[in-house]
Amino acid sequence: MQNAVAEIKSALDPDAWSTDPGVIDPLMVDSRNIYHGKCALLARPATVEDVAKVVKICAANKVSIVPQGGNTGRVGGATPDASGNQIALSLTRMNRIRAVDPADYSITVEAGCILQDVQHAASEADRLFPLSLGAEGSCTIGGNIASNAGGINVLRYGNTRDLVLGLEAVLPDGEIWNGLNSLRKNNAGYDLKQLLIGSEGTLGIITAATLKLFPKLNEHATAFCALASLDGCLDLLERARTASGDGLVSFELLAGITLETAFEHVPAAKRPMSDIAEWSVLLEFGGSGNDGAMQAAMAGMLESAFEDGLVADAAIAQSEQQRKDIWFLREAIVDAQLKSGPSTKHDISVPVSLVPAFLRNAAAALDDYMPGVQPYPFGHVGDGNLHYNVTAPPGMTADAFEDEIDAIHGIVHDITAKFGGSFSAEHGVGQSKRGEMLRYKSATELSLMRKLKDAIDPSGLFNPGKVL
Repeated sequence: MQNAVAEIKSALDPDAWSTDPGVIDPLMVDSRNIYHGKCALLARPATVEDVAKVVKICAANKVSIVPQGGNTGRVGGATPDASGNQIALSLTRMNRIRAVDPADYSITVEAGCILQDVQHAASEADRLFPLSLGAEGSCTIGGNIASNAGGINVLRYGNTRDLVLGLEAVLPDGEIWNGLNSLRKNNAGYDLKQLLIGSEGTLGIITAATLKLFPKLNEHATAFCALASLDGCLDLLERARTASGDGLVSFELLAGITLETAFEHVPAAKRPMSDIAEWSVLLEFGGSGNDGAMQAAMAGMLESAFEDGLVADAAIAQSEQQRKDIWFLREAIVDAQLKSGPSTKHDISVPVSLVPAFLRNAAAALDDYMPGVQPYPFGHVGDGNLHYNVTAPPGMTADAFEDEIDAIHGIVHDITAKFGGSFSAEHGVGQSKRGEMLRYKSATELSLMRKLKDAIDPSGLFNPGKVL
């Protein structure tokens, strides 16, 4: 280890590495303050060539590397272990927008670019980069790609996997793979970039990407709807897709308990209507025109849904501020739960058509196990992804609830599997869900994954202890 640290210091400029605890320590804790690690040195390269230097030194000395972007992950995937024998490699200094090609609807950026900066660069070119999530002001595009991030616009534009045209990456032997291109069609052999997307830094260190752009959305129609029943969310989803000409950008299901908690604990959260239903939907249409077509389509669709008894009440944003107020609720419910008592989180997906049945089954199973426990579900129901969080019964201490979390995870994930779903929809596996991989993945799947890992990283030096 000492040889590797000395060689890295010698190979890089002084500003490209650090052993300062004041710099390193904040990066050794995950965003949920669950995993705490140490590292022998923090490498902060500014070029792909410097990344390759670090990797070659580590490979020669059999030292493992933990790559890190904005450190906003939710499963401990970017946190080193507690040994202090790993090198942490931050990509945040690799933050250039290399090229924007409006005619080709593509943008090439380095891995350390903040997602919000990529969105802004696309907008400046009169284009849209649609990936959008709560941490977009601090997460990096390399981390988004490594975890195959989802967010609020997956329904229309797909996950990060669907937005990547090409990649540049450093492989475990230090070789640089330049797979940057903007081709929409390329059937020349295996699609190597797809191996790295979602691999959480275990197969390669992503250093740059060429991404898809789309026409800029000049008009939004945003509404908050109180559902007459949970099952009505599926009918409303179908109507929204049809009425918008498949211009439906987002469709978020919000349980009444999540909204009432937000109003209680987040002063800036505004009630969109006087009475909050047991289930509500936040939906948005987006169009490239400026003729009011989206607003008219939203109004017509909701009027019909109200007449048919599908929607009990609805509020359509009449200004950009009202739109922001509605979307603020979506983020406020996340903050509010943290203030409402001990809780645990799940990031699951099931087929869209089975969302209501899953919600009923999960709630009943949890109540049977622990009367008074409060499901706290919300999320991207348009693509089947729910953040099925759970809050402790009133009066239960954090320590007592902590003792029950594994059992609660088992209940929720077993029901998810029963409905043909996944225990990880958009957050990844990292450290926190490795046990679930063994429990829910088939022997064939795990064997193929291990063979890929062994073939590409035979020494197991890239982000060990994550995913597998």
